[in-house]
Amino acid sequence: MDYLNNKFDIIIVGAGHAGCEATLACAKLGMKVLLCTLNLDNIALQPCNPAVGGPAKSTLVREIDALGGVMGEVTDATYLQMKILNSSKGPAVRALRAQSDKAEYSRYMRNLLESNPNIYLKQCCITELKAENNTITGAVDEFGVEYSAKAVILTTGTSLEGRIFVGLQSYSAGRLGEQAAIGLSDSLHKLGIETKKLKTGTPARVDKRTIDYSKMTIQPGDEELSFFSFKPNRPIRKTYPCYLTRTNEETHKIIRENLDKSPMYQGLIHGVGPRYCPSIEDKIVRFASNPSHHIFIEPEGLGTYETYIQGFSTSLPADVQVKMIRSLPGLEKAHIIKPAYAVEYDYIPAVQTTHSLMAKKIKGLFFAGQINGTSGYEEAAAQGLIAGINAFNYLNNSEMLELSRSSSYTGTLIDDLVTKDIQDPYRMLTSRSEYRLLLRQDNADERLTPIGHKIGLIDDEQFKRYTNKQNQIQEEKSRLENVKIPPSEKVNEILAKYEEHIDRGIRATELLKRPNITYKVIQELDESTKALNISKEVYEQIEVIIKYDGYIKRQEEQVDQAGKLEKFKIPDNIDYSKIDHISSETKEKLEKIRPKTLAQASRIGGVKPADISILMVMLDRNSIAKK
Repeated sequence: MDYLNNKFDIIIVGAGHAGCEATLACAKLGMKVLLCTLNLDNIALQPCNPAVGGPAKSTLVREIDALGGVMGEVTDATYLQMKILNSSKGPAVRALRAQSDKAEYSRYMRNLLESNPNIYLKQCCITELKAENNTITGAVDEFGVEYSAKAVILTTGTSLEGRIFVGLQSYSAGRLGEQAAIGLSDSLHKLGIETKKLKTGTPARVDKRTIDYSKMTIQPGDEELSFFSFKPNRPIRKTYPCYLTRTNEETHKIIRENLDKSPMYQGLIHGVGPRYCPSIEDKIVRFASNPSHHIFIEPEGLGTYETYIQGFSTSLPADVQVKMIRSLPGLEKAHIIKPAYAVEYDYIPAVQTTHSLMAKKIKGLFFAGQINGTSGYEEAAAQGLIAGINAFNYLNNSEMLELSRSSSYTGTLIDDLVTKDIQDPYRMLTSRSEYRLLLRQDNADERLTPIGHKIGLIDDEQFKRYTNKQNQIQEEKSRLENVKIPPSEKVNEILAKYEEHIDRGIRATELLKRPNITYKVIQELDESTKALNISKEVYEQIEVIIKYDGYIKRQEEQVDQAGKLEKFKIPDNIDYSKIDHISSETKEKLEKIRPKTLAQASRIGGVKPADISILMVMLDRNSIAKK
């Protein structure tokens, strides 16, 4: 019983979404894990909006589930609303979003942790990392208690030297009501790890009893539910609506008159804020010609009156926040339960890590989540899962799991972090992936479940369900190619609701390629298809494969082309300073990132195509010389 002597296989610091995924992955793989957190009551807390998914992020959640993670399962078990976004657009940008019960989500995740005998929870603040010969040996908490382990994963979120700002007032904290993690940054510096500052924020919370919803537009969820997890038996719960209101000239006037009280505009905050989720004062200044902005009113859970004001993040003083909120239609009498605030914190530029998320300088030290410069629960959870898997691989001298850009959004996310010099909190967007038509939320299991099964996080029963689904997709696709729809009066009457009529027999697959024809229409037209009772998960994937066949093949060709550069491996001991015909600036960037392949080198900002050509020639010559 090594835990009696504070000896563990892996120490994980931080119990947010990254920390929970990392902990559960390591524990499922048989590791003894110590999970340290500043407050055990805040495990898997959603400190900003109580929601999971959305554009690109829903694909990350599905990928986490396909690899054997738990975010999808927990979300499906605790949702208040499910909604498919961009349903009228192409499959590459469709996204599932869930409104979560914040407290239930946290309780469900804590139960998963506490029910695993390999996990030991500890409420403490880790202030120092121990290492010998550039290799992790353990950690020390604020009371001087030492814990030994051969791997440590840091998932500290916004807590690392965190400082909260409300107006011109500030104090040390990682989140409202929670202390900051003090001392760990200094320990990282001593190990040669660089830290920088970023900033994020969250809106105020309002008592729902003081909201007049009649002045707002209702935003219901979907009647036909979709889910994140590929596991069966998802719970069917009662759903609840969100509401929409808007800012107005009075709101903007209050904000403009008080910009001198904003810590951002007074230079008190030096960290860069999230580009794609700006504060309301940033919106008013940057988009001055816009007379109004959407504000969504979202419930935080069934057991609380707290309501989230999405789109209204601010760091203006508390008294100004009251005026701002009460200027919004429906919120004229609002009672603020918690004020909005900004938080500035330390992060680790992820160019200091490899694609496995292990530090280049310190063996056994991994980073995941906001500490790597990202924003969002989904981005954090995806990194946490990969870091947990690779901590296990490191301890077992196994090959690291390094997902490619062409395999997943998770691979794209990590490649961007370790290759590009991120300057503001990174948010996953569909536009960040050059292969987004291949990397859809509907086919995440097809892409990643075999990997999760090989690792040991997907059990045999789940893998059997996966293979049965894939077989069903192929069988039904083949069958549809042989189904012919005749040009009868009944058929054309049905088609008239969607498309032009047909005057000759046509294969079901050809008909499915038409923009307005779905699998459900084919079921209306063909009794044999209707009788099969194919599940939604199966027929939606078949529909995409058939309808976008040409585009999918074109992207697969792009993957093959990019793969040629991936084959050019760059030696670990390469001396970039001795390469002729490349600028000093490019040499510095290549030396800083130390890419593994020409493909990765080509994605480094400022590295030109001509530089890649020179590297390619040099590597080709070395290969010929060796032969």
